Amino acid sequence: MARYDNILDLIGNTPLVDVSPLSPNPQVQILVKLEGMNPGGSVKDRVALSLVEDAEKRGVLEPGATLIESSSGNTGIGLALVCRARGYHLKVVLPTNVSIERRQLLEIFGAEVIESPGSEGSNGAVRLVRALAAEHPEWVFLYQYGNPANPRAHYEGTGPEIWRDCPEVTHFVAGLGTSGTLLGVGRYLKEQNPEVKVWAVEPPTGEMVDGLRNLDDGYVPPIFEDEGGEQLLDMKTVVSPLDSIVFTRRLAELGIFSGISTGAAFAGAVRCAGRIERGTIVVLSPDAGWKYLSTGAWTDPLDEVVERAKKVIYF
Repeated sequence: MARYDNILDLIGNTPLVDVSPLSPNPQVQILVKLEGMNPGGSVKDRVALSLVEDAEKRGVLEPGATLIESSSGNTGIGLALVCRARGYHLKVVLPTNVSIERRQLLEIFGAEVIESPGSEGSNGAVRLVRALAAEHPEWVFLYQYGNPANPRAHYEGTGPEIWRDCPEVTHFVAGLGTSGTLLGVGRYLKEQNPEVKVWAVEPPTGEMVDGLRNLDDGYVPPIFEDEGGEQLLDMKTVVSPLDSIVFTRRLAELGIFSGISTGAAFAGAVRCAGRIERGTIVVLSPDAGWKYLSTGAWTDPLDEVVERAKKVIYF
């Protein structure tokens, strides 16, 4: 059995699982990359470690420093884990309408939670954290939405892992949040094979799907513009809360217990499989489902869960 010196050494090298039985096209293979296997439970562990290590290299962080960041859950949890291991204090601006499990885990890892209005979603949390950071220059604000260390985590880690484990990949599908995953993985895969297509999954305008964002809602992450997101993406497809939950449940039929954003991304992958003649799709699963048990997403009547999704940020 492998031995590790530090819990942070477990970040990355997540597995790919074949879910092709759910593909609508027998000539299209679909594989899911399970980022819930990271120690903090999500793909955001990669970003958190990259943001902190970059700041350390630039001399921005001193021992015992206080960091502040906005999050709908997973980035905050990843940063809380990294900060606990590195000896930093973390303040997280968190919408009030996230699932209780995420707030609890933030507190377990020692983060201080600052609430932002749930009605304003993750965009409201971003506005508040920027205002607080301006008022408190003594706090270190890493700003995941505008920090190139975010997509770099995926360019140097997630992308190479996918290429190593699945060099036959023809399409990469992921949810559009900060856009770091799509930008970093997409750029790396296209450098290896320019024919690889990158699909982004976003929710309908004005609706919440697990912290994913529709760029038409008024906030475009700076890294999306700085890294040439519009030119990199080959397709953007809108997935409803209903489809997100339905496909999350379908994955559970194969024993894959994922968060709702995985269902959204997988719905996009299924749509992609139905439109191409043949190929291999890799879809990113941002996290596992255990942080969402309180939402009843797997057990309650579907119409109730969909209605609840309008009020609770699942991601």
